[in-house]
Amino acid sequence: MTDAVPLRQRLFSIDALRGLVILFMLLDHVRETFLMQRQVGDPMSIDSTEPALFVSRTLAHLCAPVFVLLTGLSAWLYGQKYQGTRDVSAFLFKRGLFLVVLEFTLVSFAWTFQLPPSVIYLQVIWAIGISMIALAALVWLPRPLLITLALLIIGGHNLLDGVHFAQGSALQHAWSILHERSWIDVSDSLRLRVTYPVLPWIGVIALGYGLGPWFATGMQPALRQRYLLLGGVGALVGFVLLRAFNGYGEKPWHTYDTGVQTLMSFCNMTKYPPSLLFLALTLGIGLLLLLAFERAGHKRWIGVLAVFGSAPMFFYLLHLYVLKVLYIACVALFGLNYGNYFGFDSVGAIWLVALLLPLALYLPVRWFAGLKARRRDLGWLKYL
Repeated sequence: MTDAVPLRQRLFSIDALRGLVILFMLLDHVRETFLMQRQVGDPMSIDSTEPALFVSRTLAHLCAPVFVLLTGLSAWLYGQKYQGTRDVSAFLFKRGLFLVVLEFTLVSFAWTFQLPPSVIYLQVIWAIGISMIALAALVWLPRPLLITLALLIIGGHNLLDGVHFAQGSALQHAWSILHERSWIDVSDSLRLRVTYPVLPWIGVIALGYGLGPWFATGMQPALRQRYLLLGGVGALVGFVLLRAFNGYGEKPWHTYDTGVQTLMSFCNMTKYPPSLLFLALTLGIGLLLLLAFERAGHKRWIGVLAVFGSAPMFFYLLHLYVLKVLYIACVALFGLNYGNYFGFDSVGAIWLVALLLPLALYLPVRWFAGLKARRRDLGWLKYL
């Protein structure tokens, strides 16, 4: 029996989910741009973080895990569309290198507007790039071994939390890249800030690749949707059970005077690097959202999300530069009202900007997504 949900519909749901988490990312980046005077930690301080700010930050937690999982899934679909494992491995390696270079150049400049840079932040684009390079090798493994390795990394990397090396040593630099958020001094004038240690993200991208056959042409939609439901619910149940007993891999939660604060504490996870519980919560929600989007079909609002999700790298670069220009314009017009920063007075203003910006960015993103679809002869476009 062939799949009653055509390939286009399955890709449509993937693009829609990618588009949703991209908009959550936009919200978080608006916060980082215009609420610098009220930065939050990792995890957040429940005593000093208001619920609206907590929700804004927590929504953004979905972005990286879901995006990296979908990157692995999309890599599997790419291999089915083209020449199989050899072709997908080569593509992953080349695109991974491209993303690493992009992080050191256009992305870094978008955050700092500084040439030459004194600090380069190795963030999500770096992590995705390194993860793709790792996946280029892992795709040669048998699928059961690949999934087993992915789950071992996701579930077991917190066992390494107590491993440390001497500050400034070569081992410490390598360990910072893999698992421990830290600084790397390149020279007297340049430092690297490893914000996204890559080891757990390698596990997530490998898991996404391992889930690829769920989206194969011959897979019955009811069976795929059952797998998505079981995977999503299973991850969330595992999260609740481990978290309820203050289990492995995360800082304890506490009861507070209000139920809202207690719930905030329960859902307050470590992202850098992402703990097992962080990934169980976010990936569980992501799988259920993917199920919901596939069942929803081609509704208009899902189509809008799919536009943003079909040109993610273009949107990423575009929104960073738009935010930087907006910030510079606000400083020129209103000055620095919070010490060294210009900032909004409320979280509500952050949400307002985050709702308005997609309206302004939709047409250029749709244009670029259409260009990618039309110009298959321009091979470089598939890297964006």
